Amino acid sequence: MNSLILHFKKLDWILIGVAMALVVFGLTSLYSISLSQGDFSDLYKQIAFFGVGIFLMFIFSFFDTRVLQNSPYLISILYFLCLMALAGLFFFAPEIRGVKSWYQIGPVSFGPIEPMKIILILMLAKYFSMRHTEMYKMRHIFISGIYFLIPCALIAIQPELGSAMILCSIWLGILIISGIKLRHFLILCLIALMIFSAGYTFFLKDYQKQRITSFVSLQITQGNVDPLGANWSKSQSEIAIGSGGILGAGITHGSQTQYGFLSEPKTDFIFAAIAEEFGLIGVGVLLSLFCFLIWRIFRTAMLYRSNFSRLFGFGFGIFLIAHICINIGMNLGLLPIIGISLPFVSYGGSNLIICFIGLGILQSKRIYSTQY
Repeated sequence: MNSLILHFKKLDWILIGVAMALVVFGLTSLYSISLSQGDFSDLYKQIAFFGVGIFLMFIFSFFDTRVLQNSPYLISILYFLCLMALAGLFFFAPEIRGVKSWYQIGPVSFGPIEPMKIILILMLAKYFSMRHTEMYKMRHIFISGIYFLIPCALIAIQPELGSAMILCSIWLGILIISGIKLRHFLILCLIALMIFSAGYTFFLKDYQKQRITSFVSLQITQGNVDPLGANWSKSQSEIAIGSGGILGAGITHGSQTQYGFLSEPKTDFIFAAIAEEFGLIGVGVLLSLFCFLIWRIFRTAMLYRSNFSRLFGFGFGIFLIAHICINIGMNLGLLPIIGISLPFVSYGGSNLIICFIGLGILQSKRIYSTQY
């Protein structure tokens, strides 16, 4: 009993509290949306996901992740299991809006894409922590690129372009933290440009190409191109954000959110829904919580003595930053709409639970690290 109490005392309750505050933001917005629709089922599901996430965070905080660091096979086994789950989506997952991203087990949907993000962070942290003095060798960059490209390809051809970009951000971020040379980084950028050009030509579906071309056209012309077509969601998101003002319209009083003009207000465009009903002050609080969360994660990572723990902490922070920047960029019309959720805030069990599992692994490293 005393060891259990000591364990809970060692947890970073400030970090956990900030994550919970972000979840409350999302639940409040989801309550507003549910109230207008007269259906609270999604709210109840999200509360259940929240409970499962907190439970798993505590469970993973008890696991000494030095086992992952010292085991030569465990992370590899988890990585290949995730690859098999991603490949199985093409055969066993139902197609929802043209995408096969979730397994349907009764009333519950499970997506292997989110676990793959955490496993990739662990895999890259393991690989580079063992070779941090050899980062000048180009072969290590290419080998790590294979670890990233296989799941990225499986995800991109589903098609899930947004999640593929998240994996790319994780890989590039950990490469930079590990100390990649500038010359090698520029070569990677050139290769990435070639891959994107080929992917746009041969793999993207027509609606995805339309989103990108309409976005580019809009940025060039600075006009309202196709406002009732491909740019409908972008236009409504900008209207919602702009109409929020300083104080916001108030819960259940946002016209774009409540009357169905804002598409996917629970997931992709929950930032716009919050901006409309909570205003600039609410957005300021939300962004402040995100900034403090990332700072706390990076601060914790810098205190670790082992390269593996440090790289995981930075990788997890990069994972969150990529999600945050892409989602808010979509809402503000700065990026094409590619279906990325806002961590801890958007509705959805897979991402919320994985975020809390990441915090649990981070807490485990904090507790079992000799630095503490």
